[in-house]
Amino acid sequence: MLRDSPDCAVIQAQWKVLEQALKDKKTRSIGVINFCQSALECVLETATVKPAINYYMLHVGMGRDAHGLRTFGESRGIRTFAYGAVGEPGPNVELFESGVLKRIGEMHGKSVEEVAVRWVLQSGAAVSVRPTTEFGLGASTCSNSSSKCDAGLKMRAGSFGWSLSEEEMKELDGMTSPDDNPTLFSSSGCPNSFGMPKFIIEKLKKG
Repeated sequence: MLRDSPDCAVIQAQWKVLEQALKDKKTRSIGVINFCQSALECVLETATVKPAINYYMLHVGMGRDAHGLRTFGESRGIRTFAYGAVGEPGPNVELFESGVLKRIGEMHGKSVEEVAVRWVLQSGAAVSVRPTTEFGLGASTCSNSSSKCDAGLKMRAGSFGWSLSEEEMKELDGMTSPDDNPTLFSSSGCPNSFGMPKFIIEKLKKG
């Protein structure tokens, strides 16, 4: 998968290399990571093979369409591969304290996290998940010998074994908070991208 660049010519040149790798059977498919609409428009201008997927953030509160990015990409055959079902760059407290997610989870005997992951899957997107919710920038408690991680993976795999009702999906679809930029980790070529220096300063101020 290709990350975007502020320079459209760079995106197009890099994508051409990936297309050649696909032609040479060095990979079975090629896609992009955190491509906003303008970055997608750039790559599509010269692409002979469209990206198979766009990997970006999607969670409850952002809406199923992720600020129009999903409609734009999927209408052009680019499927959605979501990360951050419970937030990024760390777990979103607002999601875990959501009365709506708690209530729905209790109805199914599931946790808030399981509801959040199931919502993404049931919306028709692929989703990547972390083994635990104990993560953040440069931090993870998972290890090969961690029983907690094993249990977490098993729980997440169980997301395919149950479903939300149509009414529950509509209620979750309609939530407008917490809202995030789906391509938060894009380059400065995309709007409202993640500013690492700004984030660090804010963290230091909070102690």
